[in-house]
Amino acid sequence: MPFVRRLSSALPAKPVSGFVALLVVLFVCAYAAGTAAGPVAPGIRPGVQPSGPQQPSGGDGMADMGGM
Repeated sequence: MPFVRRLSSALPAKPVSGFVALLVVLFVCAYAAGTAAGPVAPGIRPGVQPSGPQQPSGGDGMADMGGM
């Protein structure tokens, strides 16, 4: 019987175990919902720069700000 007492004192309390189980269930449900929804922006890839000039050709892009 001393082994059972040592084992029960080493395990967390029932409310803590229930809370951890609830967190696991919530994370699994959230992952399943995210997988079912699919990617947010399918065309976006990390680290890929769009090709072509970023600003209009012809200078620094401030040609129309002469009146300031």
